[in-house]
Amino acid sequence: MSVIVTDTGFGSDDWRGEALELASDTAPETLSEAAKGQDMIVIDFPSVADGRGFTLARLLRVRGYTGRLRARGYVIADQYAMARRAGFDEVEIDDALAARQPEDQWLFRADWRAGDYQARLRG
Repeated sequence: MSVIVTDTGFGSDDWRGEALELASDTAPETLSEAAKGQDMIVIDFPSVADGRGFTLARLLRVRGYTGRLRARGYVIADQYAMARRAGFDEVEIDDALAARQPEDQWLFRADWRAGDYQARLRG
């Protein structure tokens, strides 16, 4: 099983449609074409140290993708605010990670706009 993390905490997966799954090593130049007509895109994170998924999410949003965007895999609570700022709507983690990093640790980072250094600089 898996747990879906949003700004309101832990929940179950309510998605019932098709989703485009992208690997972290997806070529950025292919994103615009791949995203066309997709209601949901899931980007895999094979390792906590692999941040390429954050770049892919940001590029999708900059290029106009407005659908649901999910990070899946090895994303930890400390990375939640960064995931949201990159453009993800939610994070999918496995039950083992949810047990090691309970909901309160994710909720602590749910106010992801508050610590946005760049937004504070823009005024």
